[in-house]
Amino acid sequence: MIRKTACSVVALLVLLGATPAFATNGMNLEGYGAKSMAMGGTGSAYDTGNSAVMNNPATLGFMKEGESEIGFGIRGLHPNIKLENGGASDKSDATSFFMPSMSYMRRDGRFSYGVAMLAQGGMGTDYGDDSPLFSMGTSLKGAAGVSMSGKDIRSEVGVGRIMFPVAYHLTDQTTLGASFDVVIASMDLQMDMDGQHLAGMMAGNGGSISGSMASSLGAIIESGADINYARFDFSNHNPFIGKAVGFGTGLKFGFTHQFSKVVSVGASCHTQTKLADLETDKATLSFAGDFGEQSVTGKIKVRNFEWPATFAAGIALNPSDKWMIAGDVKYIDWSSVMDKFQMSFIADGSNPAPFAGQNLDVTMDQKWKDQTVWSLGVQYKATDKLALRAGASFSTNPVPDSNLNPLFPAITKNHYTCGFGYRVNDATSVSAAFSWAPKVTATNGDQTVISHSQTNWALNLTHRL
Repeated sequence: MIRKTACSVVALLVLLGATPAFATNGMNLEGYGAKSMAMGGTGSAYDTGNSAVMNNPATLGFMKEGESEIGFGIRGLHPNIKLENGGASDKSDATSFFMPSMSYMRRDGRFSYGVAMLAQGGMGTDYGDDSPLFSMGTSLKGAAGVSMSGKDIRSEVGVGRIMFPVAYHLTDQTTLGASFDVVIASMDLQMDMDGQHLAGMMAGNGGSISGSMASSLGAIIESGADINYARFDFSNHNPFIGKAVGFGTGLKFGFTHQFSKVVSVGASCHTQTKLADLETDKATLSFAGDFGEQSVTGKIKVRNFEWPATFAAGIALNPSDKWMIAGDVKYIDWSSVMDKFQMSFIADGSNPAPFAGQNLDVTMDQKWKDQTVWSLGVQYKATDKLALRAGASFSTNPVPDSNLNPLFPAITKNHYTCGFGYRVNDATSVSAAFSWAPKVTATNGDQTVISHSQTNWALNLTHRL
């Protein structure tokens, strides 16, 4: 019974850690934990509580000697995504994402340590099965206005972590920190690609299509057939984890140094993850044209999907007992991991000829740019129990307009935040945060105008044991 219960707890942690999320700095959240989020996403050089596991593990050293603390959190993200092209318009129905977090931390002597899980980020859209912008397309031979599949068009990417941090007081002023992370990534994708885009990619424009199935398609085209669309479909509509799943690891390192009671600094490095391919053996690839529709079942592998290396540094100033001012700068190495989206489909042997056992390798250009995020936050202790917080962050859009996909519109830039922390009693505290990301508009290579804004919130409860 004990073993079964323990296994159930681990399974729950894995599922919750991979909860799909819609992130705001590319695929990252604008801040981790209600305190950091309310202060503009800062968190390199001051105590952000158990959320230190994502901000800077060295800040766990701010815990008091002999303390243990458990934390629970919930975060809501509410993107507003709209599309317009040629007089037609639509909006994504994926407007609410909820992400839980749990943590336990303790300090013994010079060591602070613990375990935590949270959803790190991701993205997702849902345009349903009746979108006017995805109902028609252009065939491979150039026939305009051909019908697409008429099925759901949606995407969902989730990345979560189960983290095991440790911090060590090198001196009374300097703390070193590190974290070993188990990373879980998952994806759903239901996407139509019209014949015109399929032909372009087969010619090396915007990506590439290769493999034995591509050769079979080429033979079909050479025989005189036209192709209206290809459809990639792997999805389970599970609120916790997507259909294609991969596991891996990541590391974090950090330090803090207190020059005085007034000034402290900190920095951290999150390494690029090492993830296995995101896989599912229950995927469908369909082709339709003047020959009708043919669906092929098989396995999908999303290859070389990784979370980028991130470098952050910051300062915290405490000019009085009531005021704290914090500033951070963060560099996110998107270009190393989001240059291309790579996907392989391997058909089951049970499919009819000529596709049985064949493979199709698809590469779509993304060419994301690296991102620098500047954050500023302020805290004012209105009473012994109540702290008021506000902040802002400013960044560039990492996604080039020409490669912007309506299924992955990660283009928000700036955020304006506020919140509070309230100490209920000596053991229990609550924190809340609100964030607004103003609308950003971009026009992609298909002349689709995409706009994206967000309103987000976070709520955390901590209890000292």
